[in-house]
Amino acid sequence: MGFIFNHMVEYNPEILDKAFAALGNPTRRAILERLAVREATVLEIAKPFDLSLNAVSKHLKILERAGLIRREIRGRNHYCYLEHEPLRQASQWIEHYRQFWEKRLDSLETFLTAQKAERKQKHRKP
Repeated sequence: MGFIFNHMVEYNPEILDKAFAALGNPTRRAILERLAVREATVLEIAKPFDLSLNAVSKHLKILERAGLIRREIRGRNHYCYLEHEPLRQASQWIEHYRQFWEKRLDSLETFLTAQKAERKQKHRKP
């Protein structure tokens, strides 16, 4: 398994791939929003969705495989919890590239401003 190193931040491509794939679905994002507030049973998670329990369970399995949630069985109830590490890595990856593009766009703006000022200077000279 490879790792990507960017300015002292270590990214695991497998974790990022699974996290972004899981986050690409609005139902799974809603489940994560719910679990960010507190743990919940599978039945509690399924309640607000117009989906079968089987469909919600499939979403939960995808989130589990991505490492975004963990499941704990207590008696007959399955409790789900948000796992922060894959989200933290995804957030850091996004932040790195946000800064990357922001710097590039700032440089472009500086260049274009200088070009515009240079053109104005040329047009003013008789």
